[in-house]
Amino acid sequence: MIKRLLKCVREYKLSSVLAPAFVIGEVVLEVIIPVLMARLIDNGILKQDMRYILITGAILLVACICSLSCGVLSGLFAAKASSGVAKNIRKDMFYNIQRFSFKNIDKFKTSSLVTRLTTDVTNVQNAYQMLIRGAIRSPIMLISSVTVAMTINFKLSLIFIAVIPILAIALYLIITRVHSVFMKMFKGYDKLNNIVGENLHGIRVVKSFVREEHEKKKFFDVSEYVYKLGSKAEKIIALNTPVMNLCVYGSIIAISWIGATIVVNSSETALTTGELTSMFTYAMQMLMSLMMLSMIMVMIIMSRASIQRIHEVLVEEPDITPPENPDYDIPDGSIEFKNVTFSYANDPERACLSNVDLKINSGETIGIIGATGSSKSTLVQLIPRLYDVTEGEVLVGGKNVKNYDLAALRDEVAMVLQKNVLFSGTIKDNLRWGKEDATDEEIVHACELAQAAEFINTFPDGYDTYIEQGGANVSGGQKQRLCIARALIRKPKILILDDSTSAVDTKTDALIRKAFAEEIPNTTKIIIAQRVSSVQDSDKIIVLDGGRINAFASHEKLLSQNEIYKEIYNSQQKGGLE
Repeated sequence: MIKRLLKCVREYKLSSVLAPAFVIGEVVLEVIIPVLMARLIDNGILKQDMRYILITGAILLVACICSLSCGVLSGLFAAKASSGVAKNIRKDMFYNIQRFSFKNIDKFKTSSLVTRLTTDVTNVQNAYQMLIRGAIRSPIMLISSVTVAMTINFKLSLIFIAVIPILAIALYLIITRVHSVFMKMFKGYDKLNNIVGENLHGIRVVKSFVREEHEKKKFFDVSEYVYKLGSKAEKIIALNTPVMNLCVYGSIIAISWIGATIVVNSSETALTTGELTSMFTYAMQMLMSLMMLSMIMVMIIMSRASIQRIHEVLVEEPDITPPENPDYDIPDGSIEFKNVTFSYANDPERACLSNVDLKINSGETIGIIGATGSSKSTLVQLIPRLYDVTEGEVLVGGKNVKNYDLAALRDEVAMVLQKNVLFSGTIKDNLRWGKEDATDEEIVHACELAQAAEFINTFPDGYDTYIEQGGANVSGGQKQRLCIARALIRKPKILILDDSTSAVDTKTDALIRKAFAEEIPNTTKIIIAQRVSSVQDSDKIIVLDGGRINAFASHEKLLSQNEIYKEIYNSQQKGGLE
């Protein structure tokens, strides 16, 4: 896990090395400074040797400046390295998410991925910065302070050695209790982000149903849950400070009492005043190092939960991968399903599509109709390999879709999904998602086919009209037509409309289908619809029932021979329900 994250250091290796190098320089100088101060007191101030005072004082000043410079440089390099590593982690996570299949995306909630890309990465960034500074500084400072203190007076240095186990036990108890709390808290953050995202995305629904108070309560409950976990974790961590203070001040009192006794009883032969003063400094350095080390450990424990969550995203392998020697050429738009079974759980016993055998010739217009939950969308999502079949095979252009390069296949299979999504930007920007180098003429032609040109021309800025995030400033029907135009601009061999004209009126729907028949006759068109009028002119219509093909024939044959289709048709005609 740590090894995988270390790969994100990359171009920041030099900064990651220089930061601890300057920290070591800072620590060495800080350990030397108390020795110089002891000599200044014993050989300069007490003996009133002005020359010694000036020379030693000058050396002390240079040492302090150098120590300060090392500290500043280590801070700068640590900040650069940690920010860079965080940038690389986010980049690697985002790039891997882009490779995910629909099945991979289903495994992680959107809110959870957002938390992992933000809060979790920030925690790791802070931990990394503390590691390359504090985790180097504290142990070296601790060892150096104890070693130098032992050379000055071994008896006094035993006080330090006695304190270390007390602090270690306290730190261990804090760490073991706080980790599980942080894990629960981060899951709470996921839920909180999910609620906020849902509320903002569906704010119009919330207001239309006057559910503001209900949404406030939902937010408050989760926010309160996160607050309680955060408070619990902080209370446990807060125990660290009093334990540290107790050890620090207890050590100083012990050094003062025992050290003063030694100075007086030995007439400064066993311990001088200057050495006693330096012992106080070493005591503070050692104990502050321990305190810093405990804070680092707490930060690591916090980030450990984040590291696990980040690692899950980084090591997640896409469920769908291209073959070693893929085909890039799709001959035509013919489609064939051979004994296809599909289950989202990858379990044939829980299949949502069963034993599907189907052949569609290139250039045909095929309608798909069926009750809600009959797996209409699932069926068409297997064609561009958004999911892989559990059993059987899907052929496009006479070849198994698993043999094609994914990008090449999806370039030739344009799909307008049931949930229409527009991105923030101009209409032209959105349409060029279908074809990056599309000319203005191609954009206009695609919009004319999709019956979108008429309403676009009514906008003051025309095709340069800015679309808000999610297409908030256009109607549902306008959004659908723009999404259809975006798919058409690609000039695919297969065009799939997944209930993509549900928000347009029947006249516009008919005009769109007419334009398809006249302008793109060689493109295989698959139209999923709830309205019979949207599919009745198709060459053939698939009737899906419970994940199985109940019938596959023309409108006339189905109307005379298929009870399910007849029932749907009659229910949509005037007086049919009577």
